[in-house]
Amino acid sequence: MQGMQSRTISVSSLNRHYIVYIPDSYYTQKFVSLVIMLHGGGGTARGAMEETGWIEKAKKEGFIAAFPEAVRRDESQPPRFLRNPQFWNDGSGRAHSGRENIDDVGFIDAMIDDLMSSYVIDKRKIFISGFSNGASMTYRAGVELSKRIAAIAPVSGHLWTKPEKLEREVSVLAITGVEDPLNPFNGGETVNPWGDNEIKPQMADSVKTWAGLLGCSDGHEVINDGDGVKTISCGKCRNGAEALFCAIDGLGHVWPGGKSLLHERIVGKGSDRLNATDAIWQFFIEHTIP
Repeated sequence: MQGMQSRTISVSSLNRHYIVYIPDSYYTQKFVSLVIMLHGGGGTARGAMEETGWIEKAKKEGFIAAFPEAVRRDESQPPRFLRNPQFWNDGSGRAHSGRENIDDVGFIDAMIDDLMSSYVIDKRKIFISGFSNGASMTYRAGVELSKRIAAIAPVSGHLWTKPEKLEREVSVLAITGVEDPLNPFNGGETVNPWGDNEIKPQMADSVKTWAGLLGCSDGHEVINDGDGVKTISCGKCRNGAEALFCAIDGLGHVWPGGKSLLHERIVGKGSDRLNATDAIWQFFIEHTIP
């Protein structure tokens, strides 16, 4: 069936939900790519669709796009950004998902299995992107599911776990805003929308850690610097993998080229200097599993 579908699977005694979009071109192709998009803390799958434009991109390029839902504080009630937020267990120990050690890696793994049992997905072309808390979950899934994930693209989030190695080299494109008030570019103390004080590391630290996992050389090269968008390569990495860090001037805690569902006073300004969805898709198709 083409178009939008809501699906439910059981993982660790919890019913987990996700939305999948199947493009009209699906039945004309032998194998298709899969892009998984993880919403931010307090967000929803449908909100991530609206903010990022991944549905339009999937329709144009002919790949399957999946939008999983994190666990909310009270599963008996619908999600609400402030009163009943959904959070990923990104390894930071934050929020209810961290305290209850929700098996979100297992959920993503099972969701991939569920999709592969229903559709002809190219196992060399499974990708994950995410925003904010979803970006941090993207990093974690990239580590723990590195055998099956081709590349990741976290936007405005940190790698909170401390991995020692990857089972397979997973390329990364990390994107962030220089004026992000919730994840400051240079690190520091912030107050999140739920009133919690947090100390955040520098945004580049996560990419440096990932570059170490990829065995990248110490050299850094600016491969793009124009119109307020600066992209840095972490040098040559093992087996052709790549680690890129992209910083966007003037951008707050907003999906680049998309739109925020939250007020500017909370997340800062948006920016059209870069369309993250376009840039990430281009990165993905250039970094498939050999």
